[in-house]
Amino acid sequence: MSASHNTHNHTTMFSRLGERAAPPTIARLMAMALETPGLLSLAAGFTDNATLPVDFVGEAWRALCADAVASNNEFLQYGTNQGRVTLRRLIAERISRADRLGSDGSLSERDVFITNGSQQALYLAMQVLCDPGDVVLVDRPSYFVFLEMLRGLGIEARSLPIDAGNRIDTVALGKLLDDLREEGRRVRAVYFVSYFCNPSARCLDEAEKNGIAETLAARGMFIPVIEDAAYRELYFENEYSARSVLALPAWKPFPKLYTATLTKPFATGLKVGYGACTDEAWRGRMLHVKGHHDFGSANFGQAIMEHALAGKNYERQLARLRPAYQAKMLALHGALIAAGLRECGWKWVEPTGGLYIWLEAPHGLDTGMDSAFCHACIEAGVLYVPGDLCFGDSPEKNFIRLSFGVLGLADLEEAARRFASVAKQF
Repeated sequence: MSASHNTHNHTTMFSRLGERAAPPTIARLMAMALETPGLLSLAAGFTDNATLPVDFVGEAWRALCADAVASNNEFLQYGTNQGRVTLRRLIAERISRADRLGSDGSLSERDVFITNGSQQALYLAMQVLCDPGDVVLVDRPSYFVFLEMLRGLGIEARSLPIDAGNRIDTVALGKLLDDLREEGRRVRAVYFVSYFCNPSARCLDEAEKNGIAETLAARGMFIPVIEDAAYRELYFENEYSARSVLALPAWKPFPKLYTATLTKPFATGLKVGYGACTDEAWRGRMLHVKGHHDFGSANFGQAIMEHALAGKNYERQLARLRPAYQAKMLALHGALIAAGLRECGWKWVEPTGGLYIWLEAPHGLDTGMDSAFCHACIEAGVLYVPGDLCFGDSPEKNFIRLSFGVLGLADLEEAARRFASVAKQF
């Protein structure tokens, strides 16, 4: 019998992590969007190809090449595990300005580390904080890719309770914490997407953030907090004024990690994310594990972003994106209204930033991935993210996330018509 035949008779034994591994839904949605002819995707949160900064990336490349002799071609060499010092300093200064941090509270390059997109920072945080069976508190609804990551790591997500106005309910949160303690569960961290949230597009104000901190502190639970600010700079007209947990006194005693990305506001293909962590021990452990992952994110992409931030091209790109995304949102929002979706009992709030519209279907309508409604939409040539993916617990089946990032205005309007035509059948 051949060695290859023996191999085929073997059953591979996986670790518990390997056994839990499942195909990520985001990869499935992205593949469907890219590989299905004629399908108009309102699902995966791609950015707009037409506004990608080819000119600014070219300018950065030419500048790097012009300085190649003086720099000894370092931008094409490996970088450090933590990331380029100048880029980290520019990021620290940018966060400090946005949060209006005083001289005694400002971040430095020591607090910042560069990652392969902000997703890697989130994964590192969970890897070093949690064991299987631990609990992480998440917003409701929350970023479904993060929720899938938790499931893959064997971590349980429990939702931060909200009231009828979709604001954090601190009384209910206190009861949840007391119940979890009574059950002997370990709550290891709290996570929320606080600016133009993926998927709901809402923002958390300072009172809500402080309420979470005060409820935890009242129970002596000074657990790490992760604030995901991936969409903070993608407002349409007005910056959301709330400061992050890095600047709020109520969060001062807590270990804090602020994550964001430079690529959704600039060029997604560069995949440059970052974390700013105020806790030296936590940051150190994340960097240790990151060294095992990749011993340094791609240096070339960092060099491009460093050039864009050091000059004015990053701001110029944001100045292009904000009105472009607002126009796209208005096209989709307006077409849904014109197609009569609200008359069919659907509800949504017009977003003021980000890339998403969060739809609430009439109660009782199942919009899940395997639902008749979802299959009918795909047959009609339109794809969305089922909202039940976006709940850490007690999933609600009648929500949908629509992304307006990638399609042009005419295609967004056509996608809305296709979607509404299906909704009228149900």
